[in-house]
Amino acid sequence: MSAESDLTARAQLFKALGHPARLLMVNLIRSKPRHGEELAAILNLQPGTISHHLGQLSEVGLITAVKDQYYQVYSLAEGVWQRSLADLVQLPLPDVNASVEADAYRDKVLKTFFLHGQLKTLPAQLKKQQIVLEKIAEAFEIGRDYSEKEVNFVLLDFHEDVAALRRGLIEHGLMTRERGVYRKP
Repeated sequence: MSAESDLTARAQLFKALGHPARLLMVNLIRSKPRHGEELAAILNLQPGTISHHLGQLSEVGLITAVKDQYYQVYSLAEGVWQRSLADLVQLPLPDVNASVEADAYRDKVLKTFFLHGQLKTLPAQLKKQQIVLEKIAEAFEIGRDYSEKEVNFVLLDFHEDVAALRRGLIEHGLMTRERGVYRKP
């Protein structure tokens, strides 16, 4: 089943449950299997109206019908009712890589705050600041010890406010500082 047809099927399921009479019918059938005339009498609705609603519920696979002498007896379909609302709402998107959206946002932030490799300004928003500082942290080797002077020298390639950049790298956990020695974990 394609993602588009799966989406349509899920929407139809919610549409079928979106009518008060159908919700009442589902709850009555949940307590015990019932036939259409019994539901019509309980809900004080015309048999034709009940038949229409039962058809909607049956079409999306929420209920099943079994012939019992002159009547169709309706019961809840197996399996459908064990799925959580989260399972029904969450859509698998096989054609879309989850990292695409994140990368697009990251690229947008980097284009906004960098010009020719220079940081124009440090973003105020923490999420954007994290992205900018992660980019700057790429200039450091993992596990290598740096003096404050060496860190400042590298940071000057990005922006003149090296103190703010150093502080940001530490606060965001992108570098550690212990007794004047900086290290990228």
